[in-house]
Parts: sequence; C-alpha cells; structure tokens
Amino acid sequence: MLDLRYVVANLDEVKRRLATRGEGAAAALAPIEALAAERRQLIQSSETERAEQRKASEQMRILKGEEQAHVPNLPHESVPVGSEAADNKVIREWGEKPRMSFAPKQHDELGEALGLLDFTRAGKVSGSRFVFYRAELARLERALVSFFIDLHREKGYIELLPPYLVNAESMRGTGQLPKFEEDLFKTTSGLYLIPTAEVPVTNYHRDEVLSGNLPIKYCAFSPCFRSEAGSYGKDTKGIIRQHQFHKVELVRFEKPENAHAGLEELVRDAQEPLQKLGLHHRVVALCTADLGFSSEKTYDLEVWCPGQDAYREISSCSTFSDYQARRAQIRFRASPQEKPRFVNTLNGSGLAVGRTVVAILENGQQADGSVVLPEAIRSYLGGLERLHAPE
Repeated sequence: MLDLRYVVANLDEVKRRLATRGEGAAAALAPIEALAAERRQLIQSSETERAEQRKASEQMRILKGEEQAHVPNLPHESVPVGSEAADNKVIREWGEKPRMSFAPKQHDELGEALGLLDFTRAGKVSGSRFVFYRAELARLERALVSFFIDLHREKGYIELLPPYLVNAESMRGTGQLPKFEEDLFKTTSGLYLIPTAEVPVTNYHRDEVLSGNLPIKYCAFSPCFRSEAGSYGKDTKGIIRQHQFHKVELVRFEKPENAHAGLEELVRDAQEPLQKLGLHHRVVALCTADLGFSSEKTYDLEVWCPGQDAYREISSCSTFSDYQARRAQIRFRASPQEKPRFVNTLNGSGLAVGRTVVAILENGQQADGSVVLPEAIRSYLGGLERLHAPE
C-alpha cells in the first residue's frame, strides 16, 4: 500500500513512475487525482473564507468599541412603550400637596429675598449656572448630605467617598463615553470631572470577580459636574440645572435574577428621605423613549414644587442589566465551582441635594417670606426651625 499523503503531494511523479509499469497502473490513480483536485479547491476556498473571517473579526473588534457608544441597552419587557415623556406612567404618589393661602414663590426668589442665594456674585466668579449658598442655606445643604447618608447607612449601604476625577476607561464603563463626551468636563491631563458618583462607585469593582454574597450596596456623596450641552434655555432659572451640584448616590451590585426586586427596594430607599422630610412626591415609570442610554428600566421620583406648580425630578433609579458590567468587566461567582457571570448594576439618587433644597424652600414657605424647615432635619441644624429674612 502506498502512502496516500505522499501520492497526493507528489501526484505527477507518482503518475510518471507508475506509467513505466504500463497504462493500466497509472489509470488506477484517476479517482485519487480527482479527489485530490477537489481537496485542493476546498482548501483554497477554506483559506479564503478563513481570511475573510479574520478580517470580519478584526472589524468586529474595532466596531465593538463603537457599538458601546451608539447602541443603547434593551428596555425590559415591563417598561411602558412610548414615544415621548408624556407616555411615562405614574405608579404611585406619597403625601399631599401643601395648601397655601397666598401665591407661592419660586425657590430662587425666596432664597435671594432671604439673603441665602447669590447668583450675581457666582456669575461674576464663574459664569452662568453657578450659585453661592450663604449662611443657613449652606448649612442646610451640608446637613441634608449627612441626613441622607445616615439613613442609607441604616439600610446597609456602605459609605464611600469617591474621587471626583476619573479616567476615560471609567467613563466608558458606565456609558458616558464616547457618545456623551460633550456633556463632560475634561481636564488638560485627560481626566474627567465626574457627572455623578455612579461613575467612580460602579467602577470600584471594575475588572473584578465578586463572591456570590450579593447584593453589595454603596452610598456616596459627591459634587457633580455637567456641561449641560444641548440644554440651553432649559431650566436656566434658579438652581434646578447647574453646572455643579451635590448628590448622594446609591449603587447596587445584584445577581441577575434579583435585579428587579433590588430596583424596587432601591426606589423605596430613595423615597425614605422624602417621606421623612414630609415632601409630597410621586414615582414615575419612564417609557421606552425616555430611558437613559444604558438603562434597562428606570423609575423617577418627582417632588412637588408649589412655586413652580410642577413636579420636578429629584431622583432617578435604574437597573442596567449586565450592560455596564460587560463594559467594566464586573462579574461574580455564585460558588467556587461555578463559572463567573456578569453582575447586574443598579443606581439611583438618594437624593439630589440641591433639588431637595428647592423643594424645602418652596414647600416650607410662609406668607411672611420665611421658610419652615422639616422637623426631621432640625437636629442636624442645632434645632433651627425656620429661615428668616434679614432684618
């Protein structure tokens, strides 16, 4: 028996040598010759396809980074389908709107009349969409931060004080880059001022495999910096939409099967400060068109502001499925024997501090221009009960 591989590799030589035995011997190679030709054609075709596959794989690798910027997360099946914010669904309300015997004023007018908000000097120092808090209002903002953090610590949230500057990889991990770079403040060193504590706290576990002991819950106070690109002319009055503001953020890392139960708990945790402050608010499920880029499902908490005769967002609570976790490579191992899986990330404001000040001013205002402070915050203010106009 001849070595078939040798015959195929040296077919012409084998045919020549067999021909010396007579025509019949060489003719016996005909089936082998046909199969060898077919085999060569298939090999060439396969090599061409492999080259095309490698080229496509390289293109997919390049596109992967671009996809992270331009393809949003899939909405959860429970999210209301809609084409605009008007399609958002009110889930529940808490408390009642305050009854006032006078025409309520907006917070900026109240704050300036009390000598506690100074927009003019902030404009001189920094430009538009900045403000100086003065005296007892500055103290109130600081007190609210402590009040929020204390409540969340009681609920099992671990307090973090995060960096306020992060690298580009952190911004990519939570979905701010590259699509929303114009909304960010970037330093000459290439670092970014955080738009929310969500960014550093979510990236706290970037490139890690966590144990199965989930959820992990964090709360973090930070200033937030936003250029508000594309929002010119929107909410320019007062302190609703500033380039710099304070917020307490809640971040959770959950098993996928527990993420939506975790979201409901997160919403209740964000509601608790509002309830203790006695501020009327509602919970709103955002429709598909109003979801944030990375969000799978979002509830907004909207507090009532009588001076504006409107509800204003004070917290946004979301689950992101494994969308952020894939970007940031955050996984967990349920047991030592199991393969790591991606966690589900959740976050929400608990709460936006400046907007809480807005709500306190507008809901607590009195006919004489003073503002009665919620009882729950007074112990953080040395027993202060009311903000008075300067004499």
